[in-house]
Amino acid sequence: MPNPAVRSALFVIVLLLSNLLASQAHAEQIPVSLNDALTLFYQRNLDLLAAQYNIDQAKADEVIASAIPNPTVGFQLSELANNLNKGSNATGCSHDPNVSCGPAEYFSFSQLIEMAGKRGLRMEGSGFATQAAESDFKDALRIFSNMVRDAYYDLLQAQKNRWLAQEIVDHYYEITQANTLRLKSGDIAESDFLRVRMEAMRAQSDLDVNQAAVEQAQAAFAMILRWPEKGMQFVAQEEWPDSKALGANLAADELVTQAMRKRPDLQADKQRKAQSEKELELARRLKYPDVTLTAGYARDPSNNALNSGFVGVSIPVPLFYQYQGESDKAAVAMNQSQLAIEQTEMSIRSEVVSALATWTSTDKIVQRFKEGLLDDALAVRNSSELAYSKGATGVLDFIEAQRSYKNIMHDYYAALINRANAYYDLAKALGVEPGPDKPARFPATTLE
Repeated sequence: MPNPAVRSALFVIVLLLSNLLASQAHAEQIPVSLNDALTLFYQRNLDLLAAQYNIDQAKADEVIASAIPNPTVGFQLSELANNLNKGSNATGCSHDPNVSCGPAEYFSFSQLIEMAGKRGLRMEGSGFATQAAESDFKDALRIFSNMVRDAYYDLLQAQKNRWLAQEIVDHYYEITQANTLRLKSGDIAESDFLRVRMEAMRAQSDLDVNQAAVEQAQAAFAMILRWPEKGMQFVAQEEWPDSKALGANLAADELVTQAMRKRPDLQADKQRKAQSEKELELARRLKYPDVTLTAGYARDPSNNALNSGFVGVSIPVPLFYQYQGESDKAAVAMNQSQLAIEQTEMSIRSEVVSALATWTSTDKIVQRFKEGLLDDALAVRNSSELAYSKGATGVLDFIEAQRSYKNIMHDYYAALINRANAYYDLAKALGVEPGPDKPARFPATTLE
């Protein structure tokens, strides 16, 4: 069996090789900011393209709804016989029985005239449908943008945990080197040396686990961006939302009121309600018949006048069916749209209150870390190391201080990520979109 000094040297070599391989694995990295991620997502996401196609379809329906019925042009030949009106008595024809005056010819022009403002109602209803499709697109941006942010901060959290694990591995490397010298000089027992070395091995295992977590987060992030071939190269840059934009005392009622005004999903529901009202009115007006006007020219040798004109009007009579089914169906659709509005309003109120509570809680937790908990954890670790190096404390106290520092830092990074997610969840609930490198625009009354 090699002596402890040799085993320690081998352990140090293993750590160096692991760090070298890790650095080579991340040689070709692509730093990505949150704004970069959103830009890539907007450019490559198929779901947003589909939502855009819905807008185009709604605009096409709007063109269809505004169309005026095309006129009808008719031509008719009649009185086709062997003699073809020979010796016709009509004025303008030859009365010679051997001369044909030709068949009767009729030229007609008819136009449907929609009555009771049906075309206008169709146009108004399709206009609201287009507005609803545009609101749906904005709502898709609201939802998908937060999905990108969640994946971005998941990757950032995995990177921070890996950084912490790497810091602890490097820290134990320095301690192991110092302990090797102390072991040779007899300052520490071999059992204490081995305990510290086992903690160093655990730290290396934690680094391996966190490296795997980073790669998994990179793959998930790349799938969100629809760019899997670059997944293992993405590195999320560290950036956090500006806490000053939110203030400390947000009024929940004011935020709910703002969300009711700005949420695109609620706007879409209201626009569909307006569309259903127009469709109901249109269904009720179907019982008013449309009028077809007809005018034409006739050249009829069988009449006294060879050339004549004619006009006519035709109106369908709603005798057996007065379109009651269409009216009932439209009324049901309008009631359903009103129910959708009420459900969305309740959902918005719940989302805003919940998001505000989460933001308040996570912000307080982060502030608690910054106000002393981080400094205390670092001070305890440093003092424990100093005492251990001088033999004033045992190895168990030293190891416990190292573990406490790791746990505190891990919790701190988790709190930062939770706070960032809470910020964007609140912005999402309010229906506001934070612009590039700037916070969401919240009501002026809530700012400090």
